[in-house]
Amino acid sequence: MDVRRRCERRAGAPRGHRTRRCVLKADPSRQWRLLDLQAIDTRLDQIAHAKANLPQTPAVAAAQRELSTLETEIVNARTAAGDVQRELTKSEQDVQLVRDRAARNQSRLDAGQGSAKDLQALQHELASLARRQSELEDIEIEVMERSETLTARVGELEARHSELVQKVEDLETERDAALEKLDAEAVQVGSGRANIVAGIGDDLAALYEKIRAVSGGLAAAELRHRRCGGCRLELGNVDLDRIRRAPQDEVVRCEECRRIMIRTGESGL
Repeated sequence: MDVRRRCERRAGAPRGHRTRRCVLKADPSRQWRLLDLQAIDTRLDQIAHAKANLPQTPAVAAAQRELSTLETEIVNARTAAGDVQRELTKSEQDVQLVRDRAARNQSRLDAGQGSAKDLQALQHELASLARRQSELEDIEIEVMERSETLTARVGELEARHSELVQKVEDLETERDAALEKLDAEAVQVGSGRANIVAGIGDDLAALYEKIRAVSGGLAAAELRHRRCGGCRLELGNVDLDRIRRAPQDEVVRCEECRRIMIRTGESGL
């Protein structure tokens, strides 16, 4: 594999000084392959970013939070409806007790059982029971109205719950489909990466990966029209002269961003 290193003294450094730079040598054809590798890795990074920032993801999370809140509301509404239903049952029982007692007293009064004093007492009690029954029936009606309102509320919440469950399922399906599509693209894009890396060589590939780790994923770029494709800065005359004099198999790097610059016919040298 035509990849090798050569260490030189930096310009202006005394002979024997420790300040040296190591120049990586690689056949130009292997350097050009870095552009193909970078294109693959850039697209893979874009896919990873797209997966991490799917618009469906926050939508699913928001719908799930809404669903959780709604389920709590349903539990509370059902509890309140149950409490009122028990209150209604007791109210109905209270009314029935008064009705039963009034019926018995009316039956005794109609039969003329007892003394005149007893019958008069029964008449007074019937009047009192009638007032009590009226009061209890008013309470029963009020509780019944509250029960109907709460029962209707439970029904509304449950209907909303069904709609929201469907919404969450639809969003999850949409999200999963988007993820599946991106995963498929990542497999397709990355399918030839290993072969490209093998053709680049271990030393050059290692340098590429090291730069990628500290340069936001962009390690190699074309030197185009005297501009570094990495940092987009135009090179000065000193840097351009250095690159012109560098052998074609020397791996050159931008003095500003330290990315690998690939020389092509569009470099403007």
